[in-house]
Amino acid sequence: MKKVLVVGCGAIGSLFAAHLAKGGEVEVYAFDSSQPHVDAINRSGLRLSGAAQMHVKLAKASTDPAELPVCDYGVVATKAIHTASAIKAAARCFGSHSVVCSVQNGVGNEEIIAGHVKYVIRGTTFPAGHIVEPGHVGFDIKGDTWIGPFEPTSTEMERVEELAGYLTRGGMNTIALVDARGAQWTKLIFNAATNPVGALTRLHHGAATRFPPTGELFEALIQEGEAVAKAMGVELHGNPRDLVAKGANAPGKHKASMLQDVLAERTSEVDFMNGAIVKWGEKYGVPTPLNKAMWALMKGLEHSRAEEGR
Repeated sequence: MKKVLVVGCGAIGSLFAAHLAKGGEVEVYAFDSSQPHVDAINRSGLRLSGAAQMHVKLAKASTDPAELPVCDYGVVATKAIHTASAIKAAARCFGSHSVVCSVQNGVGNEEIIAGHVKYVIRGTTFPAGHIVEPGHVGFDIKGDTWIGPFEPTSTEMERVEELAGYLTRGGMNTIALVDARGAQWTKLIFNAATNPVGALTRLHHGAATRFPPTGELFEALIQEGEAVAKAMGVELHGNPRDLVAKGANAPGKHKASMLQDVLAERTSEVDFMNGAIVKWGEKYGVPTPLNKAMWALMKGLEHSRAEEGR
């Protein structure tokens, strides 16, 4: 039986770990920095509630990669700001034939992962959740996942399809694509439009979508992102506006991940979202003033904590 290591078993990582374990085709391991979460998973299993009810056992969870075996596949689900440190620590769990897939927000994570492992998969996922308590994750929004070879690593499509199959048969619909850039940029544009607005206004996703001033801002930010993708020659895989509508219509009051970061006084992923759109816009000569403003405001908000000594 093949082994899969989930690197970063927080809310999103737990969704992947639980569905892989539910499928029963692979041994699932987890590496996470939260000792209480790891202890709860090892003691009582991993529980999901909300959009799906699930209670599964993992082979082992640990805060120390040295306690985990070499795995055939990896799924990196950390915050983008932790990619470098997480994959550096977990690299010992991957051999010369291992394949590691990023399902993180933003762009730029695959390049970091490829500095430590030979074969990398580019991925993006729509499902969302939050930690209820150690060992228990609230499954807020269902959705598809799209994965494809990270071009510079020449990862075989057969390996992409194998991982997609494990996830899909476990209940997390995953589509294998020869070119996953369009799916990744569609999610990036959606995130860059909705996340900073929610974080700065503290409006949950549905409220921000329905309030005309912020709803209009979503649209303007989306248009900037679409212009950058077009200049890059990236054909979007769907419409970012459909993702906005799906998130707005989800049950409950889902808080964007960046809003969750602000409320918890954590550093956000804005560099990998709006910052990335600004960077690629500059490279291709596409103006992105609204994305630059969102980036600057979020960086200012984070800096305010340092100014206040928090």
